[in-house]
Amino acid sequence: MNIELLRELVEAHGAPGAEQDLREIVRRELSPFGEVKTDAMGSVIAVKKGTGGKKVMIAAHIDEIGFVVKHIDKDGFIRIAALGGWDPRQMNSQRVRVRTKNGLLPGVLMHGTKPAHLLSDSEKASGQKLDDFFVDTGLSGDAVREQVEVGDTVTMYRPMEQIGSLISSKAMDDRVGVFVMIEAIKKMGAHSADIYAVATTQEEIGLRGAAAAGAAIAPDVVIALDITLANDIPGVPESESITKLGKGTAIKVLDSSLICHPKIVSHFREIAKRDGIPHQIEVLTRGGTDAGGVQRLHGGIPAFTLSIPTRYVHTVNESVHEADVQASIDILAKYLEEVGEADYSF
Repeated sequence: MNIELLRELVEAHGAPGAEQDLREIVRRELSPFGEVKTDAMGSVIAVKKGTGGKKVMIAAHIDEIGFVVKHIDKDGFIRIAALGGWDPRQMNSQRVRVRTKNGLLPGVLMHGTKPAHLLSDSEKASGQKLDDFFVDTGLSGDAVREQVEVGDTVTMYRPMEQIGSLISSKAMDDRVGVFVMIEAIKKMGAHSADIYAVATTQEEIGLRGAAAAGAAIAPDVVIALDITLANDIPGVPESESITKLGKGTAIKVLDSSLICHPKIVSHFREIAKRDGIPHQIEVLTRGGTDAGGVQRLHGGIPAFTLSIPTRYVHTVNESVHEADVQASIDILAKYLEEVGEADYSF
């Protein structure tokens, strides 16, 4: 497995609407396999031609949850608004990067409150709100305003680490899905379907890039690649684990954005059993993926999501298991070889 490519993907900074660094990586990796273009939403679309037949869209999003600068005060402290689903409890005392016209500017993300030893019991019990957080770049007000503008984006800063069999980083959601897409395209053999590998934008704020790309491509089948919850940790009942790390790729049945096409679910299960690929079945009652943004276009498109189990989702410690990532690559590559001959009609 190309760990250094995964490192490059997860450590890159790309909040919704500011995915330019990721576009360059995807273009570089997929251009050897066919035509590569970029649409008006900033999604990168690579087409790997088959021998003729159906169009199959793979969607993996390149944006990560982040923030946008909404105000800079006289002292240079930066106030932010969320881009994506943040839990304020996971935002405390983090290091960040502000994307400016001159490059990435380091800063710290802090909660605007008194130190803990000065808080009353009622203040401690009141909890935290996103609006109370600010970014400190260590610069004067004038120096900040020379570099930072309202509308600039902010992302967490956390390098990737290998921890035992796990790989941990910010932005594993969904750079690991992009990684699986790239590696499966490289690994797959002969195929009849035309494969549209789409690195989508603005997923974290409403599946926007995928919906636009799906409208333009009008695929016969869409397969999204995304992370899913692995709540196999202390404090969570086993019945709510969703998936477990090290148990294989996750074949999704449903989430809040779609019910996966039952014949595609069966096709993936058949491949996994036939080829001995470790897998588990995923039922996620909340959360959505790019497949949900494409499924209802053009009168309905058979849609499915292949998921990579991930602990600590939407934190700077998103963690995946190497074996699950490899299983996801293996099953997707085999599926893309076969999908041209599949019949998903009712």
